[in-house]
Amino acid sequence: MTRPPLSLYVHLPWCVRKCPYCDFNSHTAGADAPRQRYLDALLVDLEHEAVRAAGRLVETVFLGGGTPSLFAPQEIARLLRGVHALFQVADAAEVTMEANPGTVECASPAEYREAGVTRLSLGAQSLSNSALARLGRIHSSEDVIRVAEACRTAGFESFNIDLMHGLPGQSVRQALDDVSAVIALEPPHISWYQLTLEPNTVFFARPPKDLPADDTAYEIQEHGARLLADAGYQQYEVSAFARDAKVCRHNINYWTFGDYLAAGAGAHGKLTTETGVHRYRKPANPQQYMLSMEAGEVGVPMTRVAGGELLFEFMLNALRLNDGFDEALFMARTSLDAGYLEQAMRPAREEGLIARDADARWRPTDLGRRFLNDLQASFLPDAA
Repeated sequence: MTRPPLSLYVHLPWCVRKCPYCDFNSHTAGADAPRQRYLDALLVDLEHEAVRAAGRLVETVFLGGGTPSLFAPQEIARLLRGVHALFQVADAAEVTMEANPGTVECASPAEYREAGVTRLSLGAQSLSNSALARLGRIHSSEDVIRVAEACRTAGFESFNIDLMHGLPGQSVRQALDDVSAVIALEPPHISWYQLTLEPNTVFFARPPKDLPADDTAYEIQEHGARLLADAGYQQYEVSAFARDAKVCRHNINYWTFGDYLAAGAGAHGKLTTETGVHRYRKPANPQQYMLSMEAGEVGVPMTRVAGGELLFEFMLNALRLNDGFDEALFMARTSLDAGYLEQAMRPAREEGLIARDADARWRPTDLGRRFLNDLQASFLPDAA
């Protein structure tokens, strides 16, 4: 099996406040987070991950959370120095850090760029202060505008703004005003996605009563995508839009079923070895994670992914891409053959959800993109 490109994901788990829609492994701590102790644990973890890497080139690094911008630039610099000391990192590696516009006040984007970050991802979610309040966000629309301008001043060639739609009480006009406001900031990349009610969140337990109806959400998606296209943003994934080819290389590696190492509380990894594709996960609780690293309990079991489960995981990622995937990529990433793929695709193809081009590329149809979750779920091993 040919080994795919390799990325590194590092999880920094703390936030000032947990948002009611968030199902990520994030924990409220703010200024009280044991940042130095956690960094010590991360460096132990990364040393073990470097053994897994076995000299392979790391092409992208992603610092996610939580809110990584709770960590000061000198702390992020220490972490990235450790990454470069332990791994063979590509000269032009993309190093992304997630940041809350409200917490970037503790340091400027320029300081994070000096620390080694090459791309910031700003969790704006909306530019309406009333919508931000309902989402439990701690920043204002003015914070978003200020930090976006600071990213340009700092010389970031690319930065991303996260934007949600389908918010409580949101009309089509309000959603499109949000899109227009973010376009006006001219970020090279926009992640635009619908609010979903995920299990183990406040919104799931107590759903807002005024969420937009399905037809309204679809109208928002149609008109918003047109606004973004007219402004020069190319949609390359279901929720990702980029100008001037400033795509997120780290996420593309996920969506094309590449490999990624994992460090930090609750971080997931995927590795391709001589025996197949394997997944692993670090302890989710930050306190337990730090105790494990301090005790030298750095090893976590890897689980082999095969057969129908492997097919589903590939489709869960690759079908998100507008251009879909070609058969050569599928076979290289899974070691499954074209005949297996053809048979697996038949039901969705007959329902008009997916099509095969003359160049052996599979991509969702317009109908398949509208019902993407159903299309992906149809590849679950027990869905047949």
